[in-house]
Amino acid sequence: MNFTRWSARLPGTQRRAAAARAEHPVTTTDRRSEGSGSGSVPAARVEQLTDEPPPVPAVDELPAREVLDRVPALVALVHGTDHRLAYVNDAYTAAFGVRPIGEPAAEALPELRELGLMPLLDQAQRSGKPRTLKSRKAPDGRSYTFTCTPVPENHGESAVLVFATDVTDHAEAAERLRASERGQRETAVTLQRSLLPQELEEPDDLRIAATYHPGGTEAAVGGDWYDVITLGGGRTALVIGDVMGRGVRAAAVMGQLRTAVRAYARLDLPPHEILQLLDGLAMEIDANQIATCVYAIHDPNEGRLVYASAGHLPILVRDESGTVLRADEPTGPPLGTGGWMHASGSIPLGPGSTAVLYTDGLVERRNEDLDEGIAALERALSGATGTPQVVCDRLVRSAGVTADHDDDVAVLVLQHPARTGPDSELFRNAALELLGGVEAAPRARAFASGVLTSWRFPAELHDLGVLATSELVANSLQHGIPPMRLRLRRTDRRLIIEVTDGDDHLPRRRRAEPADESGRGIAIVATIATSWGSRRTPGGGKAVWCEFVLPKPSD
Repeated sequence: MNFTRWSARLPGTQRRAAAARAEHPVTTTDRRSEGSGSGSVPAARVEQLTDEPPPVPAVDELPAREVLDRVPALVALVHGTDHRLAYVNDAYTAAFGVRPIGEPAAEALPELRELGLMPLLDQAQRSGKPRTLKSRKAPDGRSYTFTCTPVPENHGESAVLVFATDVTDHAEAAERLRASERGQRETAVTLQRSLLPQELEEPDDLRIAATYHPGGTEAAVGGDWYDVITLGGGRTALVIGDVMGRGVRAAAVMGQLRTAVRAYARLDLPPHEILQLLDGLAMEIDANQIATCVYAIHDPNEGRLVYASAGHLPILVRDESGTVLRADEPTGPPLGTGGWMHASGSIPLGPGSTAVLYTDGLVERRNEDLDEGIAALERALSGATGTPQVVCDRLVRSAGVTADHDDDVAVLVLQHPARTGPDSELFRNAALELLGGVEAAPRARAFASGVLTSWRFPAELHDLGVLATSELVANSLQHGIPPMRLRLRRTDRRLIIEVTDGDDHLPRRRRAEPADESGRGIAIVATIATSWGSRRTPGGGKAVWCEFVLPKPSD
């Protein structure tokens, strides 16, 4: 076998050449006699020969087997189509034991078969090019990088030289690094999930599901978030947002914005005013960090979803017939840009409808236009039926979101169920226009009493409901202006009483002195009701409401 092309680099070659020169020094006289023919060699020629390095011994004369035996790497030589073992060096024998010469490699070198190296031998033999298998853990517990190099032989058969370098230290270091990265990622995902709601609030009139999928495999967390906030009076706020960028800073900004949204929601402001407050807060948190957000409010009495968008993707709503509507307008710039007056819009959300709020990770792809992704989501939503969780999972699957998805994905699905049969008896509405001045109060009490009796409420709850109605109507008659309206609503969980009027001055609970003739109405309502509140209505005026939690039916 010819090792000519490797021998100049084999370990020990240069040392042996130097030793040979020391044993047989070449003098100037010897070189002159060797180089002289029929005449003498010119002086310049003699000087040139003196300065040249001594000749290197012929590579063919090197004992190749002895060199390979002393190489610390694992070396084996196989030949023929069945890769019969021709040679293994001492390092190979020390690692895997004595191997029978002349046997096929599949039997003589079982460790190579276990590592899947047999196809690599065939490839190297057929192609005439080296093939490498990096960092494989062998049965001896060490990790090696194997290189199979074809070697032509004189008798026509080709041989393959297997050279294995021990890379255990590198492999262990890489595994420690991977383990550290996995730990950091798990910590980052835990942080991200801890900033999201641990349990979604469950409104009476909506069924809601949400999902969050962290993107990529690196430890950097994203800034996607969602939330569901019950506002009282049967209304529900829904929010989804996305802080641009990744990392702890984006997650921190997301956490602050989500906390602020919950605080602002308690003010029961219109969606565009909530975004206006968030915009100012985002600039204070970090002027260089922007975020997109949609804030929406569902009122079951209106059958619509009122929303405001700060640069976020449009809400999609599938009606009972399967038609999908897109809430494109109005949309303002992202939060943190400042100087923009946001506006509210609305989209129908009647019984049987399903709405989807989502972040860009669900629809944005590098090789596709964003509108194509939204259109694909519309098609998936049009055929999606079942519970909100089923719809949520189906939309995520249709978008091709996997564990190694390169962007965070947050999806919030809400359904307004179409209630029929016995279930519909648990969700009832009744309303009365308050006309006629002072006689409106007794008319309202009589109306409330009749409605609550027809709804078969227990006597105690019936009396509390009539009292709360009387106080709210009296407060509106004294401090409000027409038009005035009384609305009673029951769900499977609570009784809601609401009075609206044309004055936008919000009442507040105050302590009445013994001599005061007024100021006790709201205090009485706050005392007897489970909760109460007030808000300004979009067309001007206000609404004051209170709730009573219904007793659970006995088993």
